Amino acid sequence: MNELTVIPPAGKHPPRHRGGRAARLLQRLGVRKQLMLFLCGVTLLTLAMVWALITFGLEPMYHRNIRKALEGKAAAVVSMIDASDAPISSRTFAGLILNETFWTNFLEAVLDGQLDLENCCVDISDSTLGNVRCLESLYPCVLHESVSSFGGQGKMNVDTPEIVRLRGMVFTQGSVNETVSSGGNMQMAVGRLTADGKYAVIVSTSLAQIDTAADVLGSVLPPIALLLFGLNLLAALLFSRWFTQPVRRLSAGAREMAAGNYTVRVRVNRQDELGLLAQEFNHMAQEVQRSAKLEKDILANVSHDLRTPLTLIKGYAETVRDLTGNDEERRTEQCNIIVDETDRLSALVNSVMELSKVQSGTEKLNLVDFDMSELCFEVAGRYDAVCDQNGWTLRLEADHECPVRADPAMMERVLHNLLGNATHHMGKDGVFILRAIPKADGGCRVEVEDHGPGIPPEDLPYIFDRYYRSRKDAGKAGTGLGLSITKAILQQHGFAFGVNSELGKGSVFWFEMKAPPAAPDHP
Repeated sequence: MNELTVIPPAGKHPPRHRGGRAARLLQRLGVRKQLMLFLCGVTLLTLAMVWALITFGLEPMYHRNIRKALEGKAAAVVSMIDASDAPISSRTFAGLILNETFWTNFLEAVLDGQLDLENCCVDISDSTLGNVRCLESLYPCVLHESVSSFGGQGKMNVDTPEIVRLRGMVFTQGSVNETVSSGGNMQMAVGRLTADGKYAVIVSTSLAQIDTAADVLGSVLPPIALLLFGLNLLAALLFSRWFTQPVRRLSAGAREMAAGNYTVRVRVNRQDELGLLAQEFNHMAQEVQRSAKLEKDILANVSHDLRTPLTLIKGYAETVRDLTGNDEERRTEQCNIIVDETDRLSALVNSVMELSKVQSGTEKLNLVDFDMSELCFEVAGRYDAVCDQNGWTLRLEADHECPVRADPAMMERVLHNLLGNATHHMGKDGVFILRAIPKADGGCRVEVEDHGPGIPPEDLPYIFDRYYRSRKDAGKAGTGLGLSITKAILQQHGFAFGVNSELGKGSVFWFEMKAPPAAPDHP
């Protein structure tokens, strides 16, 4: 079965407010220039962020990572000292005595890589602030004033004022995080106290790498930035040209349509939003072309519908005046034809005026709550005489209450239009049906069914258009506006409507009405 369903469009969106002066200036530029400007701006912003990161963010990030690494190494040394069963050193009148077992294990751990102390200075001291052991793989070392001598041997002072000061801070505060410098050399030191408070461990490393890295990056950034900006400018030029090509095609197509070429179509081989826009443009062009053809047909139909009754009225009036004025029988017959044609002309004019009023919104809705089944019963009763005269049967199926909210007068027009349309397409059985079916979620569905020849599938999408008539309807009575008026009224109410039809079996025109809004609960 062929089917057509129409859902009224949603309400209009509120107008958007225009931007400020900058937005208006951008709107004066073409889309291509806007894209180029945007991409160049993004490039400049990216380069500025990289420069700011190198200038202001690189050193703090580097220091944070170095401090975190030193804290881990200091914690590992402290953990080994805390895990020792015996003190790692002791002081007597003879001097400092070391726990050889611990220090042998400690050095093995360093050599095996269990303790990564490469490029670090490790200073271990006791509560006297005197050095217990110093492992130096950092040259020069600011803390111990050590420098690398020829042959790889280093000279250092294990109890410099700087390292003694840091040892004291560790024993006093429990930890230390400090950056020291001397002679242009910078060094970060991290100190931790053992669990028993007897030893201080200070691990330090050089910060000279960050200055070198910042200088290198600062020197290469300007040429790299210039190269990147040039490449991005070229990419922006090519991308904007490729991106706006469908827009230019759409613009050219719109100009051709404005010039009257409704056969224009835009070819855009893309699956994105621009491709969808091109498809919608082509659909619009197709609809405009169809509307233009329909306007020509409307003009021809209206001209014909007006010309025929006017010609007959004029012809018979002249005949009565010149020839049959004294023949009462023929004069009466010809005057009746004039009256019939005048009624036909009046019906056409009234239909056009009614459609214009409904579509323009001049005739406002008078929404009230009523029972649609009762209205169907009243309208069906007015077809008794017509049915008796022609041997037809109007079957009413409206046994249940159908509360709705709508304009009763307009709904009565809709029913008359649909029933009148059914009488023009009456089947051999002479039966047409009016139904009012309550819906489970409120409201009702109204159907008008005929058993006529049905609507061809190619005519179904246009059946509600103005003056449209199927080829099978050529020569039938009517103005061709009944279904158009029905469509306008239902759209004004916001009701869904449509038609189901099958050739040789008839058609069912339907619309769905909304229930009255629920009354608020009062306490």
